[in-house]
Amino acid sequence: SSFFTSLLARRALLASSFSVLLTTPGIPVKERVKVSRNWRHGRCRRETVLKWKCNLMPWIELDGEYLYLSQAENIQAYRLCPDGTGLQHHPQAIFSGHQEDVCRFVLVNSHIVSGGGDGNIVLHKIHGSYSVKFSAHEQEVNCVDFQGGLIVSGSRDRTAKVWSLSTGRVGQCLHTVQTEDRVWSIAISPLLSSFVTGTACCGHTSPLRIWDLESGQLLTCLGTDFHRGAGVLDVFYETPSLLLSCGYDTYIRYWDIRTSTRKCVQEWEEPHDSALYCIRSDKNHMIASGSSYYGVVRLWDKRQTRCLQSFHLSSPTSSPVYCLRFSTTHLYAALASALHVLDFTAP
Repeated sequence: SSFFTSLLARRALLASSFSVLLTTPGIPVKERVKVSRNWRHGRCRRETVLKWKCNLMPWIELDGEYLYLSQAENIQAYRLCPDGTGLQHHPQAIFSGHQEDVCRFVLVNSHIVSGGGDGNIVLHKIHGSYSVKFSAHEQEVNCVDFQGGLIVSGSRDRTAKVWSLSTGRVGQCLHTVQTEDRVWSIAISPLLSSFVTGTACCGHTSPLRIWDLESGQLLTCLGTDFHRGAGVLDVFYETPSLLLSCGYDTYIRYWDIRTSTRKCVQEWEEPHDSALYCIRSDKNHMIASGSSYYGVVRLWDKRQTRCLQSFHLSSPTSSPVYCLRFSTTHLYAALASALHVLDFTAP
């Protein structure tokens, strides 16, 4: 009887998994149900939509009509095909300005903010010729975020900085935070009152720290007893108090700052002991993660301990999943030499 109880419980979880898909407007109900089932059961059409010759560390963003992809020192905008068959193979726009590779970029309110290996930050307005470039760090800018007229950046030079974009103060550094470690990831809280840094966990024992956005002062450290080298490669705010993190120690961690800053409320371990390069959630029950070997993308349900589905996108050769993003119907994953898409509208 315990077996059947467990089976029924799992089916109930699966039936309600990814329920956000079922409430998405603009898609017929029958199609929504089919797509939701496809996500749950891992049924999709896989396609390599772009390839390039040299190995890169690309980053991607989605805005509904376009996919933005960094390739070396440029960011290219590709129009998504309206019939859901992928994306057009020639970029509609190219955003340049860096002398070395783009490390990370964000897309916010029709603006692209990028950090590069040249230590510079570049701001582009998507619909127009306006752009600003300024020297930000002594070494490469590994991560950036942009909200509320402020940019935060993190660098190999072991600092995080807050920058103004207000009129007359564009590119002015408001605060410099000494992190004692390379900063791999950074994100501004939705309340625009603080930001979190994910560092390498080599020079400082706390890889996750939250800083006041107005003063630059340390507010709190998340977690305790991290092993040396347990660097945090990606962070994602779901709400002002709920935060996801992942990194070199192979764990996804879910933090509720209201409950505790010492211990996460949930954690999931990558089953093949691979570092986790990137993470995203639908802000409901679904989490998608990208691993460091063989292009493995995993789908997780927060209410379960094991991953629901996994997809190997670069076998037999190995590549990290450097970045992933998903819409209601598609998941895009950027690997070292190709962009892959999983289409959950078919079969």
